[in-house]
Amino acid sequence: MSEPRPRRILPIIVLAQFCGTSLWFTGNATSADLGMGDSVAYVASAVQLGFIVGTLCSAWLRIADRYAASRLFFGSCLLGAACNYPLTMLALATLPQPDAAVLILRFLVGVALAGIYPVGIRAAASWFQAGLGHALGFLTGALVLGTSFPHLMRALGARIDGSLVLASASAIAVLGGAAMLAWVPDGPYARRAPSSGGGTLAQAWRSLPGLRAAAIGYFGHMWELYAFWTFVPFYVAAHAAALGAPMAAPTVSLWAFAIIGLGALGCVDGGFVSRRLGSRPVALTQLSLSGLCCVLSPLCFALPTPAFLAFLLFWGIVVVGDSPQFAALVAQESPPAQVGSIVTLVNAIGFAITVVSIQLLDALAGALPAPYVMAVLAAGPIIGVAWAGAGGWRPAPR
Repeated sequence: MSEPRPRRILPIIVLAQFCGTSLWFTGNATSADLGMGDSVAYVASAVQLGFIVGTLCSAWLRIADRYAASRLFFGSCLLGAACNYPLTMLALATLPQPDAAVLILRFLVGVALAGIYPVGIRAAASWFQAGLGHALGFLTGALVLGTSFPHLMRALGARIDGSLVLASASAIAVLGGAAMLAWVPDGPYARRAPSSGGGTLAQAWRSLPGLRAAAIGYFGHMWELYAFWTFVPFYVAAHAAALGAPMAAPTVSLWAFAIIGLGALGCVDGGFVSRRLGSRPVALTQLSLSGLCCVLSPLCFALPTPAFLAFLLFWGIVVVGDSPQFAALVAQESPPAQVGSIVTLVNAIGFAITVVSIQLLDALAGALPAPYVMAVLAAGPIIGVAWAGAGGWRPAPR
């Protein structure tokens, strides 16, 4: 049976998600312009920590289930845009040692993103019951493109100033938030939660084995994903240097954009396949393939440049293609009145895991030969497949 929703809903949510999440990796793409070229891991981790704090507060107060998704999304876009560009430029212009201020502002961008990414999922879940994995495939594809967008801007030419990247990302974030506010009300499957507190969330975790399986699969996926995205430029540049043919910075950025951005294809295609097979087999297949890429990465580092880049492009597709399906499984396994809070809490734990894996790779990048750095990410997919492949699932609508 078709659901009573306007055709504009999914395209606008997807566009707004792309616009809002373009704030995510602007710090990585412009770290040299921010005077923190040697601190990419700290810049990335500041955003992740902000996202964790924001999602934990949102989950505890059940903000995502108590207020209209479009208003939360718009307000979060405004906050993120302000911290990303005008306040950052003010800090760089007025402070003799702006590093701490820049990291604090990246942290606040992460807090704002806690009201963008999971709230976008909740907005989609309020309009889609059957076919949620398909809808979230488009939504996560937008997140992937938004994440890769700053690398594209840096690849357009070495003369593009970092401030233009920051300003552009902030501008489109505001436009995306405004579109969400204007055209995406809460859908017919939205359920409001009247009170705050973590007791009912813990009860849902204990009593729903399918929820636990989906969440732990997602955690394994997150161990790999953001560390891979953060260190793709390093990995591409290290391979070129190992062959004695260093790659220019704009070219590295272009390949980073392609490798990260192509993940949108994995999200969207996985969404279509999930309509026939369900979200669980799609998620497990893609997580298994990305884990295999981790294991094979030391061997593939020895390949000629075209084959090595083709390997990374494939890895970029499968490393994120499972994300919307795990998100759909978490939403489907959650009690209807707690979908927003549980998705937000699972996001918080997942992103806490990314901070550990990013910092670990940063340490290993200086201690291990480059070919072996990415191999440690295999632990996440191995654990995720083992847990998510277990029983305890309940039938979910497709």
